[in-house]
Parts: sequence; structure tokens; C-alpha cells
Amino acid sequence: MQALTVSNNFPKIFNYSPSTFLGLTGLATDVSTVSDLFRYKVNMYRLREERNIAPQTLANLVSSSLYERRFGPFFVSPVVAGINSTTGKPFICGFDSIGCIDFAKDFIVSGTASDQLFGTCESLWEPDLVCLARVGLRS
Repeated sequence: MQALTVSNNFPKIFNYSPSTFLGLTGLATDVSTVSDLFRYKVNMYRLREERNIAPQTLANLVSSSLYERRFGPFFVSPVVAGINSTTGKPFICGFDSIGCIDFAKDFIVSGTASDQLFGTCESLWEPDLVCLARVGLRS
């Protein structure tokens, strides 16, 4: 079996609270390991704080956890996205493999198709985009 791809169908987006998501691209084994690690850490946060984790808090948790492993990093590029439950504002940020946060006001792309996604996002994104489902224009 040389250069055989068995499957690339595995979860890459993980829900850690009703309004907080973590997307992971990279090495499949590290994606699985990192998602389990953050599932554990978020569950411990929920038990200790008695509330769901906010997107900004998850971003700081991801950054510090990846930085702890800076000399033997996970080969992943995480993206945290969510809606702040108190303000209702969207939040999105990306990371490199050692936890450096890239806060974004517009969009974040990650993964093997990031070059193609940059062009698509740059052409379609505009300030104050409105969700079509919210304005009743569902297709």
C-alpha cells in the first residue's frame, strides 16, 4: 500500500458550547488528539466555572495549550469561531502551530485550500454582511 488514502472523512469542526466552535486542519492524528484534549479542558472549565466557555476564553485556552507544546508542536492550524453570549457579537480567530493568535475582523482561512479560499473570501466578504436566514431570504 503505497500512497493510499483510506479516507479523509473525519470531523474537523468541534462544538464546545452552544455558540463556540473549534475548527482544526492539519495532521489527522493530531486533529483527533487536540480535539480530545480541548474537550477535556472545556469540560473541566465547565465544571469549575459552572458556565459554558466563551469564544474568547476558548481562544486563550487554545493559545496557551499550543504554546505549552512549542518544542514538540501539534501539526494543526486551529480556528475558533463563535458568538459572544453577552454582547451577541461574532468572534473569529486563527492560530499557528505554536499558539500565536491572529484576531480577525473579517475572515480566517486555514488548511490545504487556504490559497483558493483567500481569493473567494476577499471577493465575497464585505463589511456588515447580514445572514440570509436572519432576514428571511432562505433558499
